[in-house]
Amino acid sequence: MPQAKFVEGSILKHILVMSSTSAIGISAIFVVDLVDIFFLSLLGEHEVTAAVGYAGTIAFFTTSIGIGLSIAMGALVSRAIGARETERAKRLLMSTAVTTLIISILVLAVVLMLIPDLLNLLGAHGRTAELASSYLYILVPSLPFICLTMSLGAALRAVGDAKLAMNTTLLGGVVNAIFDPIFIFALSMGIEGAAIASVIARFAALSLAIWAIAVKHRLIGRFQWTYFVEDLRPIFNVAGPAMLTNIATPIGNGFITRAIADFGDTYVASWAVIGRIIPVCFGMIFALSGAVGPIIGQNFGAMQFDRVRLCLTRALQFSMVYVVFVSLLLMLLSSHVSHWFGLSAEGTHMFTFFSHYIAITFVFSGALFIANASFNNLGKAKYSTFFNVGRATVGTIPFIYVGAKIGGVYGVLVGQALGMVIFSIVAVWWAYRLVDKVSKRYHCSKS
Repeated sequence: MPQAKFVEGSILKHILVMSSTSAIGISAIFVVDLVDIFFLSLLGEHEVTAAVGYAGTIAFFTTSIGIGLSIAMGALVSRAIGARETERAKRLLMSTAVTTLIISILVLAVVLMLIPDLLNLLGAHGRTAELASSYLYILVPSLPFICLTMSLGAALRAVGDAKLAMNTTLLGGVVNAIFDPIFIFALSMGIEGAAIASVIARFAALSLAIWAIAVKHRLIGRFQWTYFVEDLRPIFNVAGPAMLTNIATPIGNGFITRAIADFGDTYVASWAVIGRIIPVCFGMIFALSGAVGPIIGQNFGAMQFDRVRLCLTRALQFSMVYVVFVSLLLMLLSSHVSHWFGLSAEGTHMFTFFSHYIAITFVFSGALFIANASFNNLGKAKYSTFFNVGRATVGTIPFIYVGAKIGGVYGVLVGQALGMVIFSIVAVWWAYRLVDKVSKRYHCSKS
């Protein structure tokens, strides 16, 4: 029987274990994305690297749907486990998994029809647009694989099995790394080969996730239509705002890509490399959102509000220390990274500017992720939607527009960072306020 393991013991230890194992899994996925773009850069065509940048923006949008659904899975299952309601946890897991499958199929159908239009909106044209289309037409149909894998991984973290959740994505990363050079070079399939390798990797990761949930933890219950309909409301209470929250990020990223596209494919190629470097270097803070969620969820289910607040504080402290360390490392290695990926002189200058001045601002990105995790797991997912959508629109569009006018392509990066700083500070303040408010309401009801 799954146990509520996060309601006792060191909060910092739980955060370190959950976030590190989750980060390894996340980094495994994005290291392979980085390897993809490294192998493709060896082809010596900036159009290919730029195509991956454009395609990656759209692929990021589709997978963000799955991230939102996985947040619902983690929040609902962790609360049920924290309240010692194992049968309810099984029921919610099944209902959320079916919901994930249905939504991911609908999204992939819509995106497949709109690929040329979406690429045009991002500023892709000519051969670059053709290459990006070829990549997406192969990759997008595998969306249900990655969405279900993320959702089941969230369920594994909700029951405290962070190691196996890590291994599902790690397996996908290893499989992708094996097949990438085979399809790209040995079979001379180029960018299409990279997409095929990713599809195979997604299927492998899903297979392990299903085994972990069904066989090891025995958390798969029978699907019942009546329960499914009944569960849709609590699922979408979290998943609806969480999906809006998460698609806000790639939408904001799309505005940035479009702004950079005005300066040419060499800068888009550099932005593509930056887009792959970010999750590899800062995978730990991305992982914090999913890692902190079950800890907050279980303690919220057990009504231990002091531990909920402590979890928020420790996560913010850990994120700050991690980002400062990694930013310094990235600064030292920036010239080498630019050389490894064959960036042009303009692209090298842009990457150097990012690593020296922008990377450190991910302290605030981590803070926003943590605040959003607290909102989602304290039953106020609409707050995370407000802050993420606000940051991706009001906190992005005017900032990058003005930044581009003042500082060119470098001003785009500065504008994005400035919007993040403002919204994350307010979000963290609001998260602490929410914990205090929920705690006070509970104690008043007890007295």
